Amino acid sequence: VSALAAQDLPYGPSQSFAVFRNGERIGRHSLSFQHSGPNVSVATNIDFSVKVLGITAYRYSHRAQEMWAGDTFQYVATQTDDNGKRFSVKAQRTPGGISVERTDGQQMLPPDVLPSTHWNIRQVKQQVLLNTQDGSEAKVQITELGREKIKTLNGWLDATRFRYTGDVTKDQWFDDRGRWVKTTFKASDGSTIEYVLEE
Repeated sequence: VSALAAQDLPYGPSQSFAVFRNGERIGRHSLSFQHSGPNVSVATNIDFSVKVLGITAYRYSHRAQEMWAGDTFQYVATQTDDNGKRFSVKAQRTPGGISVERTDGQQMLPPDVLPSTHWNIRQVKQQVLLNTQDGSEAKVQITELGREKIKTLNGWLDATRFRYTGDVTKDQWFDDRGRWVKTTFKASDGSTIEYVLEE
């Protein structure tokens, strides 16, 4: 996978997904990209709300701000509210590696670690990701499963499917330009979560 140069990023200023649980829409996941010369900042906003008989049974929100210098990851800061359980993570590049501050302590990760934010196709070559929700080190095996047609809210796209196993379990699809275009995974309650691209 080629290096991520700012001018080569396959995204426009934003990318957003409708999020479904067992076929019912529960929220959205949106990204915004800002360029400053070779630097890119990426903001993530995720909001889910699962209602049962009209009452909110589960709520999730996540905010992340990433900084990249060309294809080099520099910094990420996140705030998460997982149904009342709160997490805060800050990770930044230092001469010794990626220094991670999280709610329950600190850790140094190798300099080539990438954050687990979904959008970056370079993560499919990784064996370790930084879990941007809780700041932990996530060991992963990622397998390419081949090309498929996937449905967006407005039509169909050709994409390549990758399966993540290990500390992160999900399937992700990237199109031929390298854009993240779909995700599916099982939630902790066994329900199926699906991200459908809004285009």
